[in-house]
Formats: sequence, C-alpha cells, structure tokens
Amino acid sequence: MKDLMGKAIWDYYHHEGPEDLQTETSISELDELPVDYLFRDFEEMNELEQKALELANGKVLDIGAGAGSHALYLQNERHLNVTALDISPKSIEVCKLRGVENTVCTNILDFSEGTFDTILLLMNGTGIFERLTTIDTYLQKLYSLLNDNGQVLIDSTDILYMFDRDEDGGVYIPAGGYYGELDYVVHYKGESEDPIKWLYLDFQTLKNAAENNGFSIEKVTQDEDAYLALLRRNRKIADL
Repeated sequence: MKDLMGKAIWDYYHHEGPEDLQTETSISELDELPVDYLFRDFEEMNELEQKALELANGKVLDIGAGAGSHALYLQNERHLNVTALDISPKSIEVCKLRGVENTVCTNILDFSEGTFDTILLLMNGTGIFERLTTIDTYLQKLYSLLNDNGQVLIDSTDILYMFDRDEDGGVYIPAGGYYGELDYVVHYKGESEDPIKWLYLDFQTLKNAAENNGFSIEKVTQDEDAYLALLRRNRKIADL
C-alpha cells in the first residue's frame, strides 16, 4: 500500500506542499477531494456525522479515523475515551501529533484490543465491508468488539441514483453483482493506489445483513440518498 491518503494528510499537517487528492470509482469520473476536508471541525461536518458524534457514548472505537477529526471532537469536546484506528501509518502518526491519545494502526479484522460501547464507521463506513460476500465477516467482527449494550453507528449511501434510467423510470444496472460494489482508486501527486474494493449499501440490504448477524438496526437519519444507521447486539453469534 502506497498510503497516498496518509501522505496527503501528512503533507497538509506539516505544510509540505499538500495537493488535493483525486478519487475515482468503477462507475464515476475523476473527482477532487480537498485534503483540508479531512481536517474539518464539528461545525463543518455534515448532518449525519454530527448526529453520530452526538449519539456516541462510553468507550469509543473510531474505525477509519483518517486525520482524527471525529476522534478529537469526541475526546476533547465530549470527554470520551476514544481509540482511533486506521490502516494508514501516516494518518495515525498525524492523529497522534494532533493529540489523539489512543491510536492503533491495523486492519479492523486484526484488531482485538478490548470491547467498546460505541463503534463509529463514518464517511461511507460500509465501504470497508468490500463486497456482499464478505459483509458477514466484518459484521461478526464488529459484534465481537461491542459491549453487551453497545452500538455501531455507520453511514452509507444508496448509489442507485448514479445509474441511467429509461423513459419509464427503470434503472440500467450492469449485470454481475450488487450495484453498490465498486472499485475505488486514490491518486495523489502523480501516484495512484491499486484499486480497492469499496461497498455502498442501500439501507434494506444493510438491514438484512445486520439482522442475519445478530444485530437489531434502525435508520437514525437520512440526507437525500445518504443515511446513518444504528446497530445493537441482539443475540449471541453462537445462536445464529
């Protein structure tokens, strides 16, 4: 992994000639991602993020922490015990430099340091599930990291709107898989990461998967095609 997202975060924090990131997917053109967006404060966050941060409680695990903006708000403003987790070494270094007290650089599937009252997965948190065929693995991992009364706060977007429609309103969806399964590529300063698998989920599909893995689930809020969901432990994995 070239860690281009981490390089951009590192360059911005250290004033080393940062440039905007560029991203693209298998169904979308190249798009600019201003790196300063990753350093936004609470007032600059969208409604879904703000609601998730308001609902967070107890001991928190922030998965995909990036530059640490969510973790810092919870730690410094809400005075919660937060662990920032990311697979990007440079991002985690910047989290530390910005003052995040607890950080871990690893893949969530390899993480096993305790259990939590709140697990956050924001900025299309379902992306890390990769594909529908691997969603059970990730949901069972999240289940194992929750305390009995714990909660998962996760957002995603139903990207059905990105596909062409015919005159009768029918949607042209390519055959061969779920329409939210995309390849995602990051570009920075002339370099490109290898494509990663990234999953956007409509709420009903997430609901079905969550309930099949021992969670209860509710939609907390919605903003156009994006939504925030809250999952709670419902029954033991062993009973499934």
